[in-house]
Amino acid sequence: MPKPENIISDKQSGKDFNRPGCQSLKERVREGDEIFITSIYRLGRDKDAIKDELRFFKEKGVIVHILNFPQTMLVVCDEHQRSVMELVNNLLIEVFSFIAQEERENIRRRQAEGIALWRKTGKTKTGRPYGRPKIQFPSNWKKVYALWKEKKLQSKEAWYLLKISKNVFYRLLKEYEQRPSK
Repeated sequence: MPKPENIISDKQSGKDFNRPGCQSLKERVREGDEIFITSIYRLGRDKDAIKDELRFFKEKGVIVHILNFPQTMLVVCDEHQRSVMELVNNLLIEVFSFIAQEERENIRRRQAEGIALWRKTGKTKTGRPYGRPKIQFPSNWKKVYALWKEKKLQSKEAWYLLKISKNVFYRLLKEYEQRPSK
């Protein structure tokens, strides 16, 4: 079991390598290290960039195991087995990195189409208006606001009475207090 200080986790998208976890890993690896990556998609979404990353680790003498490629988890003893496994892994990496790149390009294309539709019609495919929906003030807003302003209610009590969340309360509060006349 690895020591907790040797576990590096990235929460950001794998679309590029400018991620703190990825950069930290590359600075820390030494020859003979083994790294385990949950998925090839965590390496990147660009075929050439994935290959460059794997080449970086290979040149450093680091063994890369990709958990959703079970064959990378095998331990091979002789040189012939090792070369066959490397050939199989390279082939699979080529195919899956191509798929990752295609998926990234499809995401970008679909996103651009959606944005273009919003700009053209002001609505999404589902008919939802462009942008964040406007929040309506609850019918009891003025009464609860007055009690809150007079410090007769705590914020949490105000949210409860208004049946809204903390974030919505503060957004409405900001909007209400910025109005020219209340």
